[in-house]
Amino acid sequence: METLSSQIINLAAKLEPEHDTQEALERLLENEMIRRLNRYQLTDRTLQRKYSMPFSEFKARRVVEERDYSFEVESDFWDWEMALDGIETVETMLADLRSIDRASQ
Repeated sequence: METLSSQIINLAAKLEPEHDTQEALERLLENEMIRRLNRYQLTDRTLQRKYSMPFSEFKARRVVEERDYSFEVESDFWDWEMALDGIETVETMLADLRSIDRASQ
């Protein structure tokens, strides 16, 4: 594994002065993952409200095709799919990070 530069370590210490470097970086990573998770979940909720259905139904009903492949609906489809993939990915990453945290205690 590469070592962290002293600049990165110093910045982490300034952002999380009450924690050692390892804990500071773990907290910063967790906060960023939660921020991304919130953004993906907001996209999911917004599109569910817009179309009055969950993505699985939106896809099964072929709403993109039904609405003549309009740019807006196609764009929503891809944004929604990316958000759901992001939710899954970030939840996995958070679980991995939290298991590292528990293992080090």
